[in-house]
Amino acid sequence: MNLQEYKEAVEKLNLYSYHYYVLDDPITTDEVYDKLYHEVVEYEQNNKDDILKKSPTMRVGDAVRDGFTKAPHLTRMWSLEDVFDADGLQKWLTKTYKLDKKISFYCEPKFDGASLNLIYENGELTQAITRGDGEIGELITQNVKTIKTVPLTIEYEERIEIRGEVVIFKEEFEKINEARMREGEAVFANPRNAAAGSLRQLDSAVTASRNLVFLPYGVGENALEHKLLSDKMEFIYSLGFRKPPQSSTCKDFAEIEEIYEVMKRDRDSYSMMLDGMVVKVNEIASQIDMGYTVKNPRFSVAYKFPAVEKITTVKEIVLQVGRTGAVTPVAIVEPTDIDGVVVERATLHNFDEIDRKDIRLNDKVIILRSGDVIPKIIKVLTHERDGSEVKYERPQSCPVCSSELLDEGVLLKCQNLTCEARVINSIIYFASKPCLNIDGLGNKIVEALFNSGLVKSVVDLFDLTLDKLLELEGFKEKKSQNLLNSLENAKGSEYWRFLNSLGIEHVGEVASKTLSEKFGSNFLHVSKEEIIACDGIGEEMAESVLEFVRVNKETILKLQDILKPLEPVQKEEAKENPFKGKTAVLTGTMSESRGDIKDMLENLGAKVSGSVSKKTDFLIYGEDAGSKYDKAISLHVECITEDEMRKKISGSV
Repeated sequence: MNLQEYKEAVEKLNLYSYHYYVLDDPITTDEVYDKLYHEVVEYEQNNKDDILKKSPTMRVGDAVRDGFTKAPHLTRMWSLEDVFDADGLQKWLTKTYKLDKKISFYCEPKFDGASLNLIYENGELTQAITRGDGEIGELITQNVKTIKTVPLTIEYEERIEIRGEVVIFKEEFEKINEARMREGEAVFANPRNAAAGSLRQLDSAVTASRNLVFLPYGVGENALEHKLLSDKMEFIYSLGFRKPPQSSTCKDFAEIEEIYEVMKRDRDSYSMMLDGMVVKVNEIASQIDMGYTVKNPRFSVAYKFPAVEKITTVKEIVLQVGRTGAVTPVAIVEPTDIDGVVVERATLHNFDEIDRKDIRLNDKVIILRSGDVIPKIIKVLTHERDGSEVKYERPQSCPVCSSELLDEGVLLKCQNLTCEARVINSIIYFASKPCLNIDGLGNKIVEALFNSGLVKSVVDLFDLTLDKLLELEGFKEKKSQNLLNSLENAKGSEYWRFLNSLGIEHVGEVASKTLSEKFGSNFLHVSKEEIIACDGIGEEMAESVLEFVRVNKETILKLQDILKPLEPVQKEEAKENPFKGKTAVLTGTMSESRGDIKDMLENLGAKVSGSVSKKTDFLIYGEDAGSKYDKAISLHVECITEDEMRKKISGSV
């Protein structure tokens, strides 16, 4: 990097910073920013006379924006030095050990939210201030008082600054963006920006509606006398603050690495976004001795996770047709490595998403990969457009069978019941585990059967013979016989499995069980009012059932005749017990399969749901409980272990 490149890099970083901190509208990824920032740091270390006063290395956060009163922090809020791998951590430890060899470390998740400083005096919250430039921030006390995880009073009379991160749970973030889409408003790029934007509302009612969560990570001015940071933080949590998950102490590089790898592995199971782990010297006296550089504390470092956001280019938009005929667009992107996985596709959800984000072919975009979920485009970099971009036109015909598509606005649908894609996906679903669980009917086998002309509908599966299968390429006798045995074993399945296998739109496993228990095979003759009267079934689902029966009654009767599914046995009403009539959710690893525990609870008269809500009565958790546990805590749902559940059942509790 030469002087001119350095000046241009500083301008770029300041532009990125302005969009990130002030506008809550990032125009690049953390990875791109961090890379350029470290190039600037390296140049400045070798060319101290060239350092510009406006260099981002000379500041902590960014300017306070108009609209809020400015307020000073009692003590400065520092930013942290970043390291990105084990070598970087080892170098930081080497520097730290030179200052003090007799130290241990405190590790905690680095939450990806908005930093906040709370000032309490005489036990009352008097000020809440954003980070700002580290010395002066925005006074947003009224907004912060709406955050349920911020105590308005604490049992500590001395003046104290409690620092932390304000986050939005991932599930809540999706709800906020869905609501903004419905109102025609711009969506937030990520939960971090949603948290920052929610804090900076001029109307406190908007902040209150966003379900923000405050997670403390340290203190500023204080008169506490703890010798260890870990003890000091336990005291802070005892004042009524939420304790972050997975904070721990460790003694050396190996233990820090072990904790880091666990956090990195589990990052997607957290309710909130994490972008790394913070490592701090645990001994407070040593922290004081080590002090600060111009920008960072010497006693702490942010050990960042590999980037999950990357910039890439949209090369093509392809279409997929599902079993219900819904046509889903998928973006083909320039291959890019995200945390060791080469990403070439990104979900676009629906055609409204393309229009709303104005996604064009050849656009530069930011994609986000989270866990095993297909990556998604979270932002289009419109400022990077050069004129080569091409607008995407909504298709008029099915990409598989060429039938005219029904345009429902958000969705496009192929209405051709004999469309190859619809038939193949319907058969795959019919044979899947939650349905009839037919071994040997994977994607490639179903495609081969369809393309051979032997199977054009699920009914045709039961006309297959050994002779017919042996005529197909790749079908040996053992493989063919196993498939025929699996088809035979599907007969006599529980009625709810049969109902679920039909693939009625909006009707999944839970609704299939409800309808089966209530009506059995008589569901073919029930009215809309009778269906709606069932617990958990609304008008849309009822209409879907009635329409499916109207169109497919003959096929349903044929399948019933072939499969002879077992009519549901009327269960005896469960005796009184702590779970009767209650809604429970299971999470984590149990001593036996969750399916068995689910069956046991249902036999006790409980309803077992797959997600936590305000209607949940119990969360029953095992080892490695994830985001469901966090959400249950936030909703004040009673959380019990598997052992506690069994004690309740046996009447010990």
